[in-house]
Amino acid sequence: MADPVRIANCSGFYGDRLSAAREMVDDGPIDVLTGDWLAELTMLILARTRAKRPGGGFARSFVTQMEHVMGTCLDRGIRVVTNAGGLDPDGCAEAVAEVADRLGLSPTIAHVAGDDLLPRLAELEAAGAGVVDLDTGKPLGDPDRFVSANAYLGCWGIVDALDRGADIVVTGRTTDAAVVCGPAAWHHGWARDNWDALAGAVVAGHVIECGTQATGGNYSFFTEVPGMTRVGFPWADVAADGSSIIGKHDGTGGEVSIGTVTSQLLYEIGPPAYLGPDVTARFDTIQLDQQAADRVRIHGTQGEPPPPTLKVSLNELGGYRSDLSLALTGLDVETKAALAEEAFWAACPHDPSDFDAVESRVVRTDKEDPASNEEAVAQWCLTVKDSDERKVGRPIFDAMNELALASIPGFFSVRSSGSARAFGVHRSGRIPADLVPQHVVVWGGDRTVVESVAPNGNANVTLADGPVATVPDGPTVPVPLGRVAGARSGDKGGDANLGVFVRDDAAWAWLDTYLTVDRLRQLLPEAADLEVERHRLPALRSLNFVVRGLLGEGVAASTRQDGQAKSLGEWLRARTVDVPDSLLGVP
Repeated sequence: MADPVRIANCSGFYGDRLSAAREMVDDGPIDVLTGDWLAELTMLILARTRAKRPGGGFARSFVTQMEHVMGTCLDRGIRVVTNAGGLDPDGCAEAVAEVADRLGLSPTIAHVAGDDLLPRLAELEAAGAGVVDLDTGKPLGDPDRFVSANAYLGCWGIVDALDRGADIVVTGRTTDAAVVCGPAAWHHGWARDNWDALAGAVVAGHVIECGTQATGGNYSFFTEVPGMTRVGFPWADVAADGSSIIGKHDGTGGEVSIGTVTSQLLYEIGPPAYLGPDVTARFDTIQLDQQAADRVRIHGTQGEPPPPTLKVSLNELGGYRSDLSLALTGLDVETKAALAEEAFWAACPHDPSDFDAVESRVVRTDKEDPASNEEAVAQWCLTVKDSDERKVGRPIFDAMNELALASIPGFFSVRSSGSARAFGVHRSGRIPADLVPQHVVVWGGDRTVVESVAPNGNANVTLADGPVATVPDGPTVPVPLGRVAGARSGDKGGDANLGVFVRDDAAWAWLDTYLTVDRLRQLLPEAADLEVERHRLPALRSLNFVVRGLLGEGVAASTRQDGQAKSLGEWLRARTVDVPDSLLGVP
């Protein structure tokens, strides 16, 4: 049985800390360096960049990082696995090869392709095998409207590349966890139907894929975490049975605790059966132990066969938008907003009905008896969208400018995009896995094909037991929910997920009873009329809510101030609820 393999993360998104690769290579022993560069929005950004500049379809920051660490990785036998290839894994591999040549190094470089379905959409549609909507199963319509379409590949192309001696593996759109699951499966020689081991690696990958979110970043109880000014990146020691230990290099900031790991486990998930191309990982079987300072063991994870389809991420250009915010200062806020809106449409050459979409709202950020000018300001926010860039450009800004001296007192603009800007809309689809093989190319060598279809199989899952505790009785105290509960939230297209966790058995008994769907809708009025799913994860003392449609058409098209729902959990924690006073001493 092989020793555990240490897989270190150096990126949670495109634009993350540039020095992280060097830190993870230099500051402690690792076997594999990896990271996640892609998100749904990133694929849209790369598509637009590539349209303007050939060769712009991959994450160039990764190439820069390779220049920093390639020599050291080769000297120490550290493999590198990355999804930084984005829309152009071949181009990314070529750029890495150019760096190697410039440095006088000779790594074996491989790339994994096959995820890019954009050139095939029309052909697949004509053959009756096109991409369909993930939820409804209905055809997505005209394939020509999409600017990107990428299937989420699994880990077996990565395994093949490593088997063929690759020192550096560049992929396109794999799942975030695949860049961890692949090296683990390769190192331990797992079979494709070793569901539990694969599920454990997927969970480890999910924990470290967002980098410092596993070591204190975006953590509700950050005030308890040391070294938050410079948080270290995480690694996972993945064992032969799929269990793992999550840690970080000694002497780096932040912490690895059951709290930080639980928080990240809840990030951007839905039901406990976490679907993937290689395995369905059951998050309701996960168990956590704090083994030592900055060392958390994840074990007990069970897996089931994956679905026969792959998820597909598609982006289309949604049109153009202009966003304006006008200050409403001091007294008579609502009256000022009404006048500003009426005067704006009187000045605009178009009626609201002339646009594809118009959203107007008053945001009450003002305070009574304000002690500063800023505390006196609320905002009237207007967003207009249309397929015609000219309609949402100059006419909108000219109409607002006309009001400057002719409407409400204290007039000034809080925010203005200055011109119309294009926005994209994300769609989620699915396609039979047998239509999307993975193509593995060793630089300067041959090409192999790895099927994406998982073997048939069954699995029996035993859910992890939750704590046994009774709901505390006695008096309650009105306090913010965050006094006893942490949260982590994020986006999946137009939906938002909101995970809530506690760190004490008695607090879990209370939270599980108290925080129902109806209660969540009361605490978050923006979700009052939306579909809300509630999922229990007792062994993690956690609840996960999925709020359907909260983000409209998704990140780039959303008109919410926080279009990715990153702050949704902290809003919930700020709401005042009646908490048993016996829980308020929980650390």
